[in-house]
Amino acid sequence: MYELAILARGGVLLTVWAVTAGWPPGRLAGRLHRDGWQWICRGAWAAPGKEVDWRVRATALQFLRPELVCSHGTAAELHRIERLGGARPSDVLDFTAARPAHSSHGDRIRVHATLFLTARDRTTRRGLRTTTPARTVGDLIRGCGSREEAVVVADSALARRSVGGVRREPLVRYEELAAELSPPRRGAVRARAWLPLTEAASGSPAESVARLRIGDAGLFPESQPALRTADGRLLLRPDFLFRAEGLAVEVEGYAFHGTRSAHERDVARFNALQSCPGVRRVLRFTAGEVFRHPDRMTATIRAALASLSR
Repeated sequence: MYELAILARGGVLLTVWAVTAGWPPGRLAGRLHRDGWQWICRGAWAAPGKEVDWRVRATALQFLRPELVCSHGTAAELHRIERLGGARPSDVLDFTAARPAHSSHGDRIRVHATLFLTARDRTTRRGLRTTTPARTVGDLIRGCGSREEAVVVADSALARRSVGGVRREPLVRYEELAAELSPPRRGAVRARAWLPLTEAASGSPAESVARLRIGDAGLFPESQPALRTADGRLLLRPDFLFRAEGLAVEVEGYAFHGTRSAHERDVARFNALQSCPGVRRVLRFTAGEVFRHPDRMTATIRAALASLSR
């Protein structure tokens, strides 16, 4: 019999591997408990001391069921695609499987059965089989309950951003998303109608929602325009700019001020932005104001525009 640690892969052990290697089922359970192995799900254990997080659970489930491909919210986390509300897949894991698998939901796992899952729809990310960024965004926005959810997901995938402290490049191009949404599948018509509302320059979910709310109010500023300070030395990109009136609008995400130095940089940026030629006033809104009081935000912007016009 091999030692259990030798049989494990990435700190995950399936009982079927141990039994195949010669461990009697009756002795195996006792040995696992005595050595401190941690139960993940039926038929899978994590090595002693290993943190059993959502990635370990997903790894074990893919070992047990090779047909499962991470998708939807779980794939979004793997690709670092932001969603409205900062949803994470730590509770229920999402997978897609080609039929004849059937859709199911239980034991903190959700399986989406589909006829549409080709090799082009799959990739590997952070050690797990997952849907590609384009397929992931397509799945999410086809099933979105609101325009805001859909645009936040698409904006995030289209943008160059820091997500979870990791700086990443854009994951998809607009044309790829349009192609992903072209087949006549459930939810595709509504998703295609939302796609023109996306903006690759958007910097955060709060900024995406703010842009939609401002547009709903009949106001259409430039997004992330390039401005230089009066001495020409510093290039800044305010979230929104009403160029004719000289009004810049900034939206702060929830995680914007992580440290004192980050706060100091933000203060310096705010002061520098006010010195840019053509900028007469700067408004700042928190993510909470954007999500909870959008009418108040748009009313403040409209009043500032009227004042600057006079």
